[in-house]
Amino acid sequence: MAADTSDDSAASGFGQISRSKDVAFRLLALAATLIGIVSLAALLLNVAIDAVGWLDWGFLTNPPHPNPNEAGFLPALVGSIAIMLLIALITFPVGVGAAVYLEEYANDGYLTRFIQLNIANLAGVPSVVYGLLGLGLFVGLLNIGYGSVLAAAFTIALLILPIVIISAQEAIRAVPDSQRQASYGMGATKWQTIRNVVLPRAMPGIMTGTILALGRAIGETAPLIMIAAPTTVFGIPNSLLSKVSAMPLQIYNWASYPQTEFQYGVVAAGVVTLLVVLLTINSIAIIIRNRYQQRT
Repeated sequence: MAADTSDDSAASGFGQISRSKDVAFRLLALAATLIGIVSLAALLLNVAIDAVGWLDWGFLTNPPHPNPNEAGFLPALVGSIAIMLLIALITFPVGVGAAVYLEEYANDGYLTRFIQLNIANLAGVPSVVYGLLGLGLFVGLLNIGYGSVLAAAFTIALLILPIVIISAQEAIRAVPDSQRQASYGMGATKWQTIRNVVLPRAMPGIMTGTILALGRAIGETAPLIMIAAPTTVFGIPNSLLSKVSAMPLQIYNWASYPQTEFQYGVVAAGVVTLLVVLLTINSIAIIIRNRYQQRT
């Protein structure tokens, strides 16, 4: 009887310690979450307050100007949107196609493992290295042109392509093999199985990875500097070979001006515009992803 009482006390003490650790870990995780959210909210609020009075229709439709009251963001805004559209058109089909080949067609041999290892390594290469690659390949070898729309899009597309491939591979890998076997059992070919079974079910994950990659691409500055993209242009690009600036470059240029109005008000208005464009692009991609989820 005494032994049973001792065992019950030990079990009760162990359970109490476990619950205490669980509560402590939950509070620690909550504190870490709140620190990140509160810090980000404070930063965004500070930027939004500085942008009041500067972010208006004239700011969005005027070209840059040495007078802060007349400075505009239109060429950089149009340039960033053009670059992002080209990046999406390049990276999505190439990245998904590479992922489909590696997951569905390639043999598990040394060559495939070597390719997988290099893709994983390329995802962690600093962006300035891709800028040097773009300068040597697209500007020097292919002679696309310094700071052109095509050179900027191809360079940043190389930067985010490994991320798109890896995320697409994970999404394709997550599709159960039983669904593939069921499709084969119905007489479907491999391509029909990939098109009608694998890709529709993997598309939400593929879209999520693409959204994250595009979010990184829109804020990149180092590759654009390396391919000699101008920090300021006064007209919107009218062809794929036109000189182009981007919102991060224009914001960086304004931050170097000595006037206080540029360093705070105009820069803050540019940052808010950049965030709005980023959130808009992400929202459109999320809507498309959710539609695929509903279909599947």
